[in-house]
Amino acid sequence: MLPRLSPLAIKDRLSVMFIERGQVDVLDGAFVVVDVTGVRTHIPVGSVSCLMLEPGARVSHAAVALAARVGCLLVWVGEAGVRLYAAGQPGGARSDRLLWQVRLADDESARLKVVRKMYALRFGEEPPARRSVEQLRGIEGARVRRMYELLASRAGVKWKRRDYDPQDWGSGDLANRCLSAATACLYGLSEAAVLAAGYSPAVGFIHTGKPLSFVYDIADLFKFETVVPVAFRIAAQNPPESERAVRHACRDSFRQSGLLKRIIPTIEEVLSAGDLPRPQPPPDAIGPAFPEPEGMGDAGHRA
Repeated sequence: MLPRLSPLAIKDRLSVMFIERGQVDVLDGAFVVVDVTGVRTHIPVGSVSCLMLEPGARVSHAAVALAARVGCLLVWVGEAGVRLYAAGQPGGARSDRLLWQVRLADDESARLKVVRKMYALRFGEEPPARRSVEQLRGIEGARVRRMYELLASRAGVKWKRRDYDPQDWGSGDLANRCLSAATACLYGLSEAAVLAAGYSPAVGFIHTGKPLSFVYDIADLFKFETVVPVAFRIAAQNPPESERAVRHACRDSFRQSGLLKRIIPTIEEVLSAGDLPRPQPPPDAIGPAFPEPEGMGDAGHRA
């Protein structure tokens, strides 16, 4: 029999890793990437939250199965991580949390409370009273545009507007390309946290109608304190392979800021603002992907 898995909690993991031009496989029990010359590079899949597979990456059945067992999200993306094609959900969903999320999104009053909480967390102040979700979305958009301008000015980057074409990556200016690469990192990390906590990436509150609506909602709460300053800083430096430099800088920023430790508690805080009780899971519900082991004593016991 296989030994019992003891996966790392998502808050203790590395954030994201990008893989391109290699065969992702399990060889001799290790999760590896094999390049065209046959050189193996070991990937600590059990301590990574999200693996981004770029064009040129091929993945075996054994690698997908192992990633799912240890709770690592695999995301198939375009070059530089700009487009998302598919994602594999690791572990099991929490039916009670999923039902709670859907009830909050379907109740107009509860949804508005959640959106107002997101606004307060994002901008550090209470939103204007007696505003609908659509009105708050418009106010948010105007403030976001001003924040882009302010952060670009601080970094010394020439900025016009947020504008890029995913179908024509090279058509965007340097600042927009850096921002796209940076936000792709944040979206992958946020989706891994949303799935690990048992929620649906598609059931959003501000964003709606897209496969990653809730991921965008959560990522936006952290975007301007994490990846946007990083993207503008790299754009101002204009290094060779700027998108690669952005991805590395985002990875370091996530680790240094402890972002993974904050995402799931923030999700709970935001949804709790809707003031709807969380339903109890039915007896036959799928449990958490990695349940907490029972302790040997009470809260004060030290083993």
